[in-house]
Amino acid sequence: MASFVLPHVRYGTGPHKVVAVHGWFADRSAFDPVLPDLDRDSFEYALVDLRGYGQAQDVPGAYTTAEGAEDVLALADRLGWDRFSLVGHSMGGSVAQRVLAAAPRRVRRLVGISPVPASGLPLPPPQWELFASAAHAPDSRRTILDVTTGGRRPAAWLDRMVRRSLERSKPKAFRAWLDSWAGEGFAAEVEGSAVPALAVTGALDPALTAELARQTWLRWYTRGTLIELPSAGHYAMDEAPLDLIRAVEDFLRADGDDDGGRHGEDDRDSEADRDSQGDRDGDGADEGRGVVAR
Repeated sequence: MASFVLPHVRYGTGPHKVVAVHGWFADRSAFDPVLPDLDRDSFEYALVDLRGYGQAQDVPGAYTTAEGAEDVLALADRLGWDRFSLVGHSMGGSVAQRVLAAAPRRVRRLVGISPVPASGLPLPPPQWELFASAAHAPDSRRTILDVTTGGRRPAAWLDRMVRRSLERSKPKAFRAWLDSWAGEGFAAEVEGSAVPALAVTGALDPALTAELARQTWLRWYTRGTLIELPSAGHYAMDEAPLDLIRAVEDFLRADGDDDGGRHGEDDRDSEADRDSQGDRDGDGADEGRGVVAR
């Protein structure tokens, strides 16, 4: 029997290969708003559907970030991509970090868009009840969307996002993924990584904030940087697509395909470099866009 391959679409023909992983509320269509304006000459993107989503809705699995990382690596093998960068949104950011933990030498650059930390994201009981109920309750999904975008988005957009989420995910998988991304921690497996790592957060998102990224992402990744988009909440692909593209692709372009993929070895940045990077708190997109080259 043939092994499972993540359903995916490839976009662009550039030499820099990038795997893009969606979040909890959508399949790969989450990236549709940015597709027309991506640099297709510099990059080739593979946009995937995780198990339980999109074209993989009926694929059985454990629905965990670790399994998702294994699936991403299997896809990279199938595509013949020895080294590649990763872009992950929210839950997909956790999956991307799992890929880094499993195969650090294969990862050129890491981007998390409102990424769930590698420590997991423990939720207070009322929030946990809301998130757990979202598997079967459309109103809960709508509440989560509204709160995580600062209560500023039109009702029609919220309704459309709920419909997409319901149509493109299976309730059983949706609920199981929550247990994994919220409850499973693996920070010790990535702490000290020298892979260049960008976190992009939205100022309107009260959950996965820039401050949380400072306390997690910038502490774990010695070449970590942070950009906060002032006009976005949790769904920057919809809320600020052009700002997001500029931040992500400028960061990816800074890669010279050097030895930055080595993890846990002697080529880590000096402590002084790490401190200077930690100060890049991204008060504005231009200020936070710089990357310290090694």
